[in-house]
Order: sequence, then C-alpha cells, then structure tokens
Amino acid sequence: MNRFYSMNHSSIDFVFKQTARDFVVDEIPLYEFSGEGEHLILHVRKKNLTTWEMIDKICVYLGIKAKEIGYAGLKDKNAMTKQYISVNKKYEKQMESFDNPDIKILSKTYHDNKIRTGHLKGNRFFIRLKKVNPTNAKKISLALKHIKEFGLPNFFGYQRFGNDGDNYILGEKVARGQAKERNPKVKKLLINSYQSHLFNLWLSRRLEISALINSFSVKELEPMLNLSKHTLEQMKEQTHPFKMIVGDVIEHYPHGRLFNFEGDQDDIKRFEEKKVSITGLLCGKKAWQAKDEARLIEKDYDEKIAADGARRYAWIFPENVEGEYKEEEAWYELHFSLPKGSYATVLIEEIAKREIKS
Repeated sequence: MNRFYSMNHSSIDFVFKQTARDFVVDEIPLYEFSGEGEHLILHVRKKNLTTWEMIDKICVYLGIKAKEIGYAGLKDKNAMTKQYISVNKKYEKQMESFDNPDIKILSKTYHDNKIRTGHLKGNRFFIRLKKVNPTNAKKISLALKHIKEFGLPNFFGYQRFGNDGDNYILGEKVARGQAKERNPKVKKLLINSYQSHLFNLWLSRRLEISALINSFSVKELEPMLNLSKHTLEQMKEQTHPFKMIVGDVIEHYPHGRLFNFEGDQDDIKRFEEKKVSITGLLCGKKAWQAKDEARLIEKDYDEKIAADGARRYAWIFPENVEGEYKEEEAWYELHFSLPKGSYATVLIEEIAKREIKS
C-alpha cells in the first residue's frame, strides 16, 4: 500500500532496526493492582520472544495450559518488552525458581481478578534511530514537534498483515465466503487483516483530502472533491492538519461515547484540544457508520462481511514525546507513549515519510 503521510517534509534517511537494544516497550496498565487477591501479578521483561512464546515457556515450566495465564496485550518479538501477566497465586513459590535467559521477573504483586486482553492503557516506547546526520536530526526534531502539537494518523502497522504483508488478500476471500479457513483463530486473524487494510486505505484517502484542502482554494477544490462548497469552506477554516467532515463519527478521547459530527465549532475546538478524535470504520456487522458527506467517502471502504465491525481512532495524540540527538554516535533517541492498539513503527514511518519495515 502506498500510503499518504500527514506531514509535508521530504523523506528522512536513518537506520531503524527492531532489536532488544534499540526498541524497548513498557506496558502501561489500565488500573492499579490492589496488592491482594488470588491472582499473582508478575511484571516480566522478555527479549527476542513473542508474548505467546513467553507464555508457552512459563506454561511448560508450571505444567499448566495457556488459558491459565492472563495478559493484556501482545508485544513485539524483536524488542525488549515489559508487560504484566497473571497466574493463580498457588504457583507463586514455584515461580520463584523460574529461570530463563530471555525472561526476567522484575516484580510481583497481587490482584483480585485475572488480567484480560485489553486491560492496558497503552505502551511507553524507547526507540533508537542510527546513522543520523546533524541535518536529518534537525528534521526529526521538527517532525517530533509537529507530532507533539497535533498528533498523528493511527494506521495499522505492517505487523498486522503477516510476514509477507499480504494476509489481507486471503482475508478478503475468507470474509466474502470465497475461501474457507477451519481454524477459528486464523480465520479471525485473516478477516481482521482485511478490515485493517480497508481502514488504512480510507485513512490514507482522508489524509490526501486534508492535504488538498490545505493546498488549494475552494473554487479549485470543487471539481476535485465530491464535497459541497459549504463543507469545503468549513474544512478550509480548520487549523488542524486532519480535517473533520460533516457526518464523521467522533469519539471522546482517549475513550468515551461515539457521536456524529454535525459541523459544530465546539467539536472542532475539542478536536484541536485533544478531547475528542475522529474514528474510522472497521467494516462489518453492528458498526456505527458515518453520515452525510463523510459517508460518501467511507462507503468506498465498507464491505458487508460476516464478521462484527467496529470504530477505531483515526487520529491519536502521543504523550510525553521526547527526543535527543547524540551526534558523536549519530543516534537519535525517542521516548513516547501511545494508546493501546497503536503502533510505534507508524510514528517512525510518519517521521521518515517512507516504509521502514524492519
């Protein structure tokens, strides 16, 4: 997919590789653990393992099934990652002797319920970019400043689409009933990949439209875009780089209820203040659809498939964004936090303005 980027600088040259030294992820829990209860909460650090591989090693050691271990989210394999897992308190003594060179237990506490998928606020990242010259370091700093001020598009990262990046092709066939997949987990994975692909296409188109709004007059835009003059004028007045369109589905940020944007200036202001954000469609049943002119664009990326749909933030606001250039090593080091379900590699690609598949 040739995606559209949110910033207008030229591409930036640097080297990025997902390794345990240069890519560190620290999970941010959704809530504080109570310190008491029947579930043992372990803060674990792993490297060069997927979350499932880590869980499998612990299961083999304890002699239990994977469903007995709770986790909030899946973490990258090619990274140093910290996350929380839960297991019944009766295994506490046994876990004290657990020893694996790629898994370290950092701390423990207790809670009254098992950790479940989605029980995380987000993730804190450390990323090191290499072979960065002083000129490109300045460009990275400016890009970071822009992201800190305005946020960035919430694309699905390349990890969502399989090793070859084409899971969505089979996913489309499975979703349309043109191919069968007996394994329910694989089937869901493939369909999710197709839904994500359509979302990315829609988001890229919306970014392209926003860029056109910034670059041309209303008179020039009218023959280019299937939008009313009034809508184009309203979009021209918006100062945020990602333009809202009447009928968009908006959600309170970082979580909250959905509602349709009706052109209210207060909603435009709340988006600029990072209190609400625009959402995109993950096509399927039960999904809230956009209306009016926003729906004219969205319908081109909607499919009637035998799976549940949803909405996903199209635009997110990273927190605690920091950057430091180390000229002697030619490194640029980044620290930032993203909400759950968002990809650090997407932020890096927005800065680089090119694909950086590692």
